[in-house]
Amino acid sequence: MSDSVVVQIEQLRKLIDDHNYAYYVLDDPSIPDAEYDRLMRELQSLEQQFPDLITPDSPTQRVGAKVDTDFAKIEHLVPMLSLDNVFSDDELSAFAKRINDRLTVVDKREFVCEPKLDGAAVSLLYEQGKLIRAATRGDGRIGEDITQNIRTIKSIPLSLRGDFPNRVEVRGEVFMSKAAFDAHNELARKNNEKLFANPRNAAAGSLRQKDPAITAKRDLSIYVYSLGLAEGIESADTHFERLQQIKSWGLPVCTEIKIAQGVPELLNYYRSILERREALPYEIDGVVYKVNSIEDQEQLGFVARAPRWATAHKFPAQEEITLLERIDFQVGRTGAITPVARLKPVFVGGVTVSNVTLHNMDEIQRLDARIGDSVIIRRAGDVIPQVVSVILERRPEDAQVVQMPEQCPVCGSEVEREDEQAIYRCSGGLVCQAQRKEAIKHFASRKAMNVDGLGDKLVEQLVDEEYITNVADLYGLTAERLVDLERMGERSAEKLVEAIAASKRTTLAKFIYALGVREVGEVTAQTLASELQTLEAIENAKEEALLALPDIGPVVAKHIETFFANESNRAVITALLEAGVHWPEVVAVAPESQPLAGKTIVLTGSFESMGRNEAKDKLVQLGAKVSGSVSGKTSIVFAGPGAGSKLNKAQELGIEVQDEAALLTLFAQYEQSV
Repeated sequence: MSDSVVVQIEQLRKLIDDHNYAYYVLDDPSIPDAEYDRLMRELQSLEQQFPDLITPDSPTQRVGAKVDTDFAKIEHLVPMLSLDNVFSDDELSAFAKRINDRLTVVDKREFVCEPKLDGAAVSLLYEQGKLIRAATRGDGRIGEDITQNIRTIKSIPLSLRGDFPNRVEVRGEVFMSKAAFDAHNELARKNNEKLFANPRNAAAGSLRQKDPAITAKRDLSIYVYSLGLAEGIESADTHFERLQQIKSWGLPVCTEIKIAQGVPELLNYYRSILERREALPYEIDGVVYKVNSIEDQEQLGFVARAPRWATAHKFPAQEEITLLERIDFQVGRTGAITPVARLKPVFVGGVTVSNVTLHNMDEIQRLDARIGDSVIIRRAGDVIPQVVSVILERRPEDAQVVQMPEQCPVCGSEVEREDEQAIYRCSGGLVCQAQRKEAIKHFASRKAMNVDGLGDKLVEQLVDEEYITNVADLYGLTAERLVDLERMGERSAEKLVEAIAASKRTTLAKFIYALGVREVGEVTAQTLASELQTLEAIENAKEEALLALPDIGPVVAKHIETFFANESNRAVITALLEAGVHWPEVVAVAPESQPLAGKTIVLTGSFESMGRNEAKDKLVQLGAKVSGSVSGKTSIVFAGPGAGSKLNKAQELGIEVQDEAALLTLFAQYEQSV
């Protein structure tokens, strides 16, 4: 093998990468497709002759090995946040006012405006300029590893260009263009294969293919919309400038992104994009506004899982007319009976809608909806379908008035209506199969007892086959018995039993949440655990005592007392404890004895020994307030690798900065408290 072959291969790779950059990033292709294909074939031929010269970042290596297992989990270096929504001009004005109220008021604050692409959010991690891994958004903290599938997307560079950071994580939206979507469905129709409902589903489904070769055929694209972290380079001070940095590294950025000042310009952008929505080559469901100043973003911080400095302005819902063919009644986990409209299927807002919840009988009466009516269906916010109204002039003579059944449609027990409530409930409790199924699904869910592998279909199968009648029966299942179930192999049965056993160790808060007490969510369960500290105290708490606890009102207090006064519920709890479900003792720490009480701490960068959420929880237990931004009130900043503007601001303000080792020393000093 001569040196000329090596040089030839390197030149071809660079030439192809340059053409990819011109095509996907600059939107200015410099050669015809046929010439591009010729260059690619030439490179493929040389690599076939000299396989030792193939490198992972070669343009020919976009389709990796087939993935035969479930997608691995990846913790994002920086959480991927969701966005709050506004749906009107007034709501947008209120959003802008909230920002100005928190910052120094200016008449025209700069925002970056961009189309809200209807696809799948992903994060991309590059190290030394090479694509290392990619992940879905997941729950915002942990996503799924889709690296091999991401490598198949031609608009995503496997190697960065220019003056790139040593380590950089970017976020973007993977989407399927309208043309690619139409072409895929046309081919699927010819081959008698399943069609995609809309481009969003097409993109999300393609990213989760276990064979990257399938993803490669789907013609996906990406636009990068934000910078997660960047190490080894100075990040720009504004969001718009950061996008230009990202573009200079070879990553595609939407060409529709603009800077606007003040609400009138934001609305002009919104209306302009809305008018051109159908002409755009990709699907969008609104626009996104982000405060341009990174310093202002950091000062504004976050609320729950969304930034205060950004919002999505959703487009008006799309509407269609269809026929209400019948109404079924579904029984939920708590026995609530919900009317569901069965519709003549109609395509609205990008999906085919055939079922719509009507919430309760009051809603049916408000609409005056009857079986046989023509109704207007709208997808509110382009997400949730709803019945907007009935077209009375089209009502047929034989339209049927809807009546709530007197007996539960699942178990036949009497149906009751709560005082001054719109909700009807089945009185069957644990004898109602529908409630048993939903109660067990909730009990095993990730935020409750987290029984890995116990999905909804398996729960339904276990109940239908009478393997279990309540949540306590789970802990009596054996692998020997489970293998008799349809599609249950020996190893799967063993893994499920192991997962059930592992769930026995939990926390009191999660156990209370898992029981499915009406109106008791994660926050209320945590309040009960931290304030009352023992299961016995919670079980015996009366309404008056419960009302004295933070954020618990009369309705929730009544539900809690009623639940634990029920002997059947008590019997199930006893069975769970006898099966070995347990948790560490809840130790109360008096506020005055908390060593970090009164301290405001900021965490920035990544930590090797623990996630930032875990560190935050420990600091809170020690009495500290953990803030998302640095200010004059900050007591100390703990900075790990990847720390950027927060670290810089702390240094500017002369605030104490410590590393991860100091944080671990702090925890060790007060380990009895955490």
